[in-house]
Amino acid sequence: MELVKPLKDFFSAIEKDGRISVTHIGIYAVLFRLYIERGCESPMELFSREVMPLAKISSITTFQKCIKELHEYGYLRYEQSFKRNKGSKVFFNS
Repeated sequence: MELVKPLKDFFSAIEKDGRISVTHIGIYAVLFRLYIERGCESPMELFSREVMPLAKISSITTFQKCIKELHEYGYLRYEQSFKRNKGSKVFFNS
């Protein structure tokens, strides 16, 4: 898989998707950055507290809403952990 394919596909798709906001884009961009920094591991395990400051989001409610919508809209797969000591899983669609 070409390294930037998920990012290119995402930006191509959101051109026509009015549901996507700047917040969705920010979260996706941060997730993709972490994906690259972690050696493109899939699934990627992470905590909201890692993503929120980088995406400039201060509300956990906003973060949860937007990442769940990215999952529902098919831009990524998100499996929430619900455990404080275990990160949620994110899979990028290829």
